[in-house]
Amino acid sequence: MQLAALLMVTAGIHAQTEVTAGIMRGKDYGVTYLLPKTEIVLNVQATKHIYTPGEFCKYAERYLRLTDVATESREYWTLDKVQTTVAGVPDKDKVFFVKLKDKTVAPLMELTEDGIVRSINMPYSGGKSTKEQPVEATPEPMKLLDPSTFLTEEIMMANSSAKMAELVAKEIYSIRESKNALLRGEADNTPQDGAQLKLMLDNLNQQEASLVAMFAGQTVSEPQTFAIRITPRTMQGSVAFRFSKKLGVVDDNDLAGEPIYITITDLKTIDAAAANAADGEGKKVDGVAYNVPGRAQVTLTYDHQKLFESELPVTQFGTTEYLAPVLFNKNTLTKVLFDTATGGLLKVDRGE
Repeated sequence: MQLAALLMVTAGIHAQTEVTAGIMRGKDYGVTYLLPKTEIVLNVQATKHIYTPGEFCKYAERYLRLTDVATESREYWTLDKVQTTVAGVPDKDKVFFVKLKDKTVAPLMELTEDGIVRSINMPYSGGKSTKEQPVEATPEPMKLLDPSTFLTEEIMMANSSAKMAELVAKEIYSIRESKNALLRGEADNTPQDGAQLKLMLDNLNQQEASLVAMFAGQTVSEPQTFAIRITPRTMQGSVAFRFSKKLGVVDDNDLAGEPIYITITDLKTIDAAAANAADGEGKKVDGVAYNVPGRAQVTLTYDHQKLFESELPVTQFGTTEYLAPVLFNKNTLTKVLFDTATGGLLKVDRGE
């Protein structure tokens, strides 16, 4: 039976409805659905930096007192942040079939595109199956303009690079003096309006930055986000992925990068004996199945420093329970919302 995103069934789930693990057989009419298992998603934010030396880089210290200015192009990566979320994927070991009897009320059962149960008797949400936290955007740096547009005729007519560098440096100092005069209110054209003053200062800052780049060089940054999925299990200091200052984020088996280690600890929030009893294969049960996720302590470390440490819900460390069939008889309208990342209950509303 092909799983659809939305299944409207023509018979209801009530006290006589039988739910068994497995798929639809024979001529039985009903709904097949899955529960999810958890994957930990590492959203790794890294930035590629491309440095281009300035035209007057060798005069940077002489005229602007800038030290350690590189004179050759280079590329390098920085590891900025790691954000961790959970996502649900279909668990093929937890396939259930709701067998529907005659003369019952029709409920509405919504599944994700992967067949994971999303809700019962609730309107179609039209949303994504898994809610993941948005990755924070990195603030954009000031955009540099073409410095040649700020060069005076005297600078352009200079007969040597050294002379041009000297005149450009004087122009930079002149811009700085203009900014100081505006801030002190000593400039002849100091605006009375705060917004106009900010606009003038922003323009001067942009001119200064563009001219300084002719000495200090310019670095273009390209932020990127990498999604790395890990199926959780108890692990201690395993390599989640690797990071190279030359190549960026690389695979966990690529020795060109330094390892980022992950430790996952089962916090034992669910009784193990109860979990094993509930998950017995071939066990016939009544009701609608759902997960009770356990909790895991997740820690990421890089170069002996913690990048992330928090508790996350993990289905594999939990158990499976069932909603009583009496909740779905023809005299009761029960609305159920599931967490498609864990298969746990988010909300149960029961109305007469």
